[in-house]
Amino acid sequence: MAKKAKAGESKGEMIGFHKGSLSVLSKEREEMLRILGIVEQLMQMHIGELQKLGIDLTKEVEKSKQRIQKKPPIEELL
Repeated sequence: MAKKAKAGESKGEMIGFHKGSLSVLSKEREEMLRILGIVEQLMQMHIGELQKLGIDLTKEVEKSKQRIQKKPPIEELL
């Protein structure tokens, strides 16, 4: 959420606050992407092994898509 200017806070302080917030969020996003990459690699390894065992994952993908579609958009959650 955006921080509202209080009495006595200068424009420079507000700029610093927002720049600092963006810096932290940017680093958090980078870490999330790194973790997501690791999770994706692990999932691909398991998918490969299941395919070697003769398991058809297309049905599981369809079920997963249906679950995702049932979730409300984030705007409604906020």
